Amino acid sequence: MVNSCEKGKSGEREWAKFCREHGYHGCRRGQQHSGLEGEDVVGIPGVHLEVKREQQFNVDKAMAQAIRDADPGTTPVVCHRKNKERSKDKQEQFYRDWKVTMRAEDYLSLLQKAEIGEYVRRYD
Repeated sequence: MVNSCEKGKSGEREWAKFCREHGYHGCRRGQQHSGLEGEDVVGIPGVHLEVKREQQFNVDKAMAQAIRDADPGTTPVVCHRKNKERSKDKQEQFYRDWKVTMRAEDYLSLLQKAEIGEYVRRYD
């Protein structure tokens, strides 16, 4: 059985790798590996990333932690997935897809910025 601290570290490394594979090459675990508090994964400017890998995930609790820990002016985001599970036929293991949770106003603001950016690129 894996202890929760090791599972947390593993989830943070996994999320950082996922981000790097999708073009965010500066993503890595945050400073908590040095005993300091902070975001779980760093490397996306303006975003506070809280990473959770839990079977019994409490989205409200995780979001409250991200909001509490986020620096002013950053967007709190929770990246989460369930632990490894066995498929129905018990022959192969798989990881559930990562999910991202954020406040609705932050999501709409992000969309607006993307739309403005797209408009500027398209009509500039």
